[in-house]
Amino acid sequence: MKLRIIVLLMTASLAGLPVLYAQPKSADHWVATWATAELLIRTPPAPNGRPVRGFKNQTVRMAARVSMGGKKLRIRISNAFGDAPVTIGAAHIALRAKDSDIVAGSDRALAFDGKPGCVIRPGVVWASDPVDITVAALADVSISLFLPEDTGPATNHATGLHNTYIAAGDQTGAASMGDAEVTTQYYFLSGIDVAAPADAEAIVTLGDSITDGAHSANETDHTWPALLAARLAGNKTTADMGVANVGIGGNRVLRDVSGASALARFDRDVLSQPGVKWVMVLEGINDIGHGFQAPSEAVTAEELIAGHKQIIDMAHAHGIQVVGCTLTPFEGASYYREGGEAIREALNQWIRTGGYYDAVVDFDSAARDTADPKHFRAEFDPGDHLHPNNAGYEAMANAVDLTIFSGRVVRHPAVKTTPKK
Repeated sequence: MKLRIIVLLMTASLAGLPVLYAQPKSADHWVATWATAELLIRTPPAPNGRPVRGFKNQTVRMAARVSMGGKKLRIRISNAFGDAPVTIGAAHIALRAKDSDIVAGSDRALAFDGKPGCVIRPGVVWASDPVDITVAALADVSISLFLPEDTGPATNHATGLHNTYIAAGDQTGAASMGDAEVTTQYYFLSGIDVAAPADAEAIVTLGDSITDGAHSANETDHTWPALLAARLAGNKTTADMGVANVGIGGNRVLRDVSGASALARFDRDVLSQPGVKWVMVLEGINDIGHGFQAPSEAVTAEELIAGHKQIIDMAHAHGIQVVGCTLTPFEGASYYREGGEAIREALNQWIRTGGYYDAVVDFDSAARDTADPKHFRAEFDPGDHLHPNNAGYEAMANAVDLTIFSGRVVRHPAVKTTPKK
């Protein structure tokens, strides 16, 4: 007997929930060429006690480096954790020249269902209409949003690693915003997609601050996902792959902290990325470390492994292949304990040999001091013994075997053809 599953979609008025209405079906194959992940618990207030910032009658201009180029783009704007509707009065995209300056002649006004702006209700992610603009692989673009009404606390991403410019009024089409306030956060912007060839794919990097890029120098595009994107773009067999970095500083597999847990945000941050065919997972060090700072949140290797299995199963259910990344060393970090090191080693051993992941990248081996494997190599350690510096991120990116992706179905030698159940 066949089992039939019927899904009922209720309207917002009946269900009391926001609904993102679909735009007309398009023949374009959309692939995420850039992304970021929003915070569940927003950036803490400044020491003077001011609340998390919002905007009113202001333009926010943000910079992003795309991974894969193309001739047609769209952006995604998120009010994932807002408490009230957010009005977008105008939005523009342009090629970035330097700082807040844009390349002359490259500015394009964006539309939303044919209109210059839109209202994004709480919990909703809204995609702009496509716009014709030629963007090369690894090019920098500027996205400007005019926010005419009070937004309330802004849905944001704290570790932008690019300058964001904030000025009064509608300056979305301005050639420069040189007199603007400068921050390094993203506000409301969650993704950039490119119309790509039918066989183009996206890789999503799911992780914590090491994936997010903590201790990478601002405006250098030296996170390991950014450097991986550069390697993919320079390789003929992988040039049609985009990279969407959804790392969040402090992220954990099993519990929320500065972002929803990896398990809780998987649908929104991974499955929703257009064209996703691969996800790389580097998660668990914060579960281990915070577990020793807060004993009630202690984890075992078995619990972390179970969480990783859930991620793998969710990805496989949607036809997405999963790359397991071993956890890098952390002896000397503020939350390091010998018991935590044992958990890290057990998780890494399972990632390498457990047979669940479709492929494995051994970041641990790439980053550790061969004479003292519990430590980062000295030249990779910025001093906190937890995050790599730019040189460390480069070593991590170079540790990724591109044949994993160029063959599309190639598996790591240590991984069985069929994951265990």
